[in-house]
Amino acid sequence: MKPVRRFGWFSLTAVAVLYLTLGFMVNTAAAEETDSLATLRDEANILWTCLAAFLVFFMQAGFAMVEAGFTRAKNVCNIIMKNLMDISLGSIIFWMFGFGLMFGISSGWIGSGFFFFDASSDAAKATGNSEGFNWAFLIFQTVFCATAATIVSGAVAERTKFSAYLVYSIIICGFIYPIFGSWAWGGLFAGGGWLENLSTPFLDFAGSTVVHSVGGWAALAGAIVVGARKGKYGEDGKVNPIPSHNIPMGALGVFILWLGWFGFNPGSTTAVGGDMAYIAVTTNLAAAAGAIGAGILSWILFKKPDPSLALNGALAGLVSITAGCDVMTPAMAALTGLVGGYLVVGSVIFFDNLKIDDPVGAISVHGVCGAWGTLAIGLLSKEAGLAQLVSQLIGVFAGFVWAFGVSYVMFSLIKATIGMRVEEEEEIEGLDRSEHGIVGYVGSTAFE
Repeated sequence: MKPVRRFGWFSLTAVAVLYLTLGFMVNTAAAEETDSLATLRDEANILWTCLAAFLVFFMQAGFAMVEAGFTRAKNVCNIIMKNLMDISLGSIIFWMFGFGLMFGISSGWIGSGFFFFDASSDAAKATGNSEGFNWAFLIFQTVFCATAATIVSGAVAERTKFSAYLVYSIIICGFIYPIFGSWAWGGLFAGGGWLENLSTPFLDFAGSTVVHSVGGWAALAGAIVVGARKGKYGEDGKVNPIPSHNIPMGALGVFILWLGWFGFNPGSTTAVGGDMAYIAVTTNLAAAAGAIGAGILSWILFKKPDPSLALNGALAGLVSITAGCDVMTPAMAALTGLVGGYLVVGSVIFFDNLKIDDPVGAISVHGVCGAWGTLAIGLLSKEAGLAQLVSQLIGVFAGFVWAFGVSYVMFSLIKATIGMRVEEEEEIEGLDRSEHGIVGYVGSTAFE
């Protein structure tokens, strides 16, 4: 019996060792599989965020086409140069200063650190994100910043000095936009703004106020300071229409922007998941409803459906849904866009009656409809309620006071120093010739 007993203890020991070895191997494999899945998901998020950023970057072409098409032929080169400089200057300035002011460590008002942003730095790694995702986040936020600056271009088109434009574009990208952005979105990285820390946090998922209203209110300040185009308003107070030179070009721009918005809104998830598709649906429904609403109202008011207003209606719907695209039901998203379409028509008429000349309707599309879309969260979304509406009102009011107030001072200082407006003969001749020495349509009577 003794040999059997010795064999039994040996067998038991062998089984135990085998069990522990297999368990260790299984656990190691499971851990490696978990790490592999986490890496794969991180890489997928990086890919999606970059692709969304590329779509938003392409919106610069859309803005250029809308602005060029809705204005006169003699100013198209000037408009192209301004849009080119928005993304060029914006990219450099936001990387140098804007990102840090917006997303750096903050007491609630302004970020610090992360200037000349380096995703491989220890401070950036301390956020818990991978280096790759931090780079993706930078490029995504950069193109958002350029969008806010571009909005101003349309409202002051056809009479503003190019040198003045460069100055205020730098200030918007490096200071005005990032500071308000830190109040509402600082917590997306290393900060924490006072608006997102309200007892009922202010909600603006993709930037109806942070991007669009900030740009729209800056545009309002610029349009007031620079004054109306020559001949826009008669001495008797009559509004004299200045026709767009190329509606098909403007329409192409609107469709490019509509496409780019599928990066703007779904891309703001910065992560692969089911919300992407849902947000794409609410975004599309709002745009469609906005175009229908503006088209119908222009038909009622002017007896014929106006293509330029219907096109702006689509943009109004897109701007309106940007804040609440993640918390609106499809039906409420369509309603939000429809109201935006109505609002943009009424707003264009309103500002014309005030003799505030906005050649492309940027103030109405981005400022007014951005404010409406932000408030709509408190009225129509899954988060609707009095407390939420109050927070939304606070955010909208803060955005207006900050963006309009600081921009008005900025434009006034530019006007008093280097000057905001070209000479009258230069405006009549066209900014392409006077500012750039080139024309967009050689030999075309449309240029005149």
